Amino acid sequence: MASACLLHWIPDSLYNSSVSTVVIHYSKFRQEVKTLPENVQFDIYYKLYNKDRLCELAMELSSLDVFSRVLRIVDKRDLLHHCFQAVMDHGTKLSVTLADAFRHRCSLLLSTAVSWKEKDKIIQLGFSLGGFLIDAGWLVDSESIHMSCLDICRTADHVNAWQQAVHCCARLMHIRNCNCMYNEAEATWNVAMTYVDKLAEHGIRINRASLCSEYSTLLFARSSYDDSYKMCCSALNELSSLLYPRIIVDVFRQAVKVCVVRREFKRAEVLIKFAVHYAREHFGAKHQVFSDAILDYGFFLLNVDLICQSVKVYQMALDIRMSVFGGNNLHVAIAHEDLAYCSYVHEYSSGKFQDAKHHADVAIDIITRILPHNHLLLASSKRVKALILEEIAIDSHNKTVEEKLLSEARELHLSSLMLAKQAFGENNVQTAKHYGNLGRLFQSMHKYQDAEEMHLKAIAIKEQLLGTDDYEVALSVGHLASLYNYDMQKYEEAEQLYIRSIAIGKQLFGNGYSGLEYDYRGLLRLYQSRGDAEKASEYATILHEWNHLRDRKHNESEVSLEFEVSETCEAAVEEFFRLPGRGCL
Repeated sequence: MASACLLHWIPDSLYNSSVSTVVIHYSKFRQEVKTLPENVQFDIYYKLYNKDRLCELAMELSSLDVFSRVLRIVDKRDLLHHCFQAVMDHGTKLSVTLADAFRHRCSLLLSTAVSWKEKDKIIQLGFSLGGFLIDAGWLVDSESIHMSCLDICRTADHVNAWQQAVHCCARLMHIRNCNCMYNEAEATWNVAMTYVDKLAEHGIRINRASLCSEYSTLLFARSSYDDSYKMCCSALNELSSLLYPRIIVDVFRQAVKVCVVRREFKRAEVLIKFAVHYAREHFGAKHQVFSDAILDYGFFLLNVDLICQSVKVYQMALDIRMSVFGGNNLHVAIAHEDLAYCSYVHEYSSGKFQDAKHHADVAIDIITRILPHNHLLLASSKRVKALILEEIAIDSHNKTVEEKLLSEARELHLSSLMLAKQAFGENNVQTAKHYGNLGRLFQSMHKYQDAEEMHLKAIAIKEQLLGTDDYEVALSVGHLASLYNYDMQKYEEAEQLYIRSIAIGKQLFGNGYSGLEYDYRGLLRLYQSRGDAEKASEYATILHEWNHLRDRKHNESEVSLEFEVSETCEAAVEEFFRLPGRGCL
């Protein structure tokens, strides 16, 4: 409720008094309300929400006809999300009810002979309702609605139906990617391509920006980064300022993720800054699309080692999503998880992990309420919480507490690894990350042989997928070096691994890279253990100089979301391709 008030919805006082009067005597005026203009009807329903009369609100919004009317009030969509979430939290399965009603209406339509115009009308309703449910995070029900729309498209054999089928497939791919249903998303891609080919045979070329971007997302999840990059380039080349602004923002966002993983940071910067600017320009600074864009800007900042700024941007994104959706929402959970991990990285040296743990706990709590207990989205949240618990355990100085927390972290890591392997198999970056995390945990649990095995697995998979000089490889190499140095006394192997990790970090991020601290401290300790005073002195000096660089970088932690960008998306794409890139691995 409090967050809804942040939206500053203040109707005219006389009008508001009239709405309040209708709400007070709602049972008397209920039928008449349905004859009022859509915006007035919505305001009355919103007042029911404000008065916490959720049973009556649920009864009204459960009607597909009523809900389709209030969906047309686009400028109050944020308020509708609050009403919707409140009813869902109250115990009414509103998303299921609406999806069932829509499917029933489609079945009735398919049982009679109707014109394409009538069919297209219900498809448009499905896109509107299904799109709302995507935004609200109720993916399963949105998927069923879009499947019904696709079934209607299949009943007609002409270009209009084929075009709608392609749009429907793009939406289904988005839903299935968000819901980690990657095999189903690939099947949908294949269906879409049959319709694209049919249209081409009739001389009609359909814009494929959304389709290519969603297929890039699928390939990205499978760690097929080269193919994902090629597909996102295809999506960028399809962009036009005439497209719906959200499509443009989403295509740019996906391309940013691929460029970050490929360490093409200059290219990623061009795209993410344009996406943030464009989202704010077309949707405003309190809209979900803007929060999507700045969430990915936080991802970019974290990966270019601007960690302080990243924490602030992630918090902004979470605040917007909370304002739009309230607390119990899948998109809010994802923002909590991203902030949890960024806060963990930010506070790694200080040991102040309570904020990070809070956000991880909230993310897991929301996801487990909405999704099955074995859903892949839980793997990432559990991994983040396990990392945090491990550090809290190490700093606890209480043997009983330490063992309890490390045991909990172990269960979380093993669960995450199992989910990742079920979804992606062995050769995937996410699987490799889980192996690496287990390696660190086993080191903390004094299981050094197990730790070594996990680190070696992680390095092998990452090198195969990312190459030998990638940031992720450097992380795992540095962790194995730490194991050899501090616990297994394999000093020669540790020295070479530290030097390799340092070289990759400096090449990617420069001499002030935050991750260099642990490698420098490791080498300093290694040389002291070996009695090499000269080398120990050398790295003590290097570490001192590194601290000066970090202090200077920390003082430059202000965040601005005001950017100078290209005037159009076409110009931004041109700038992207002008910048030097790298070849495929």
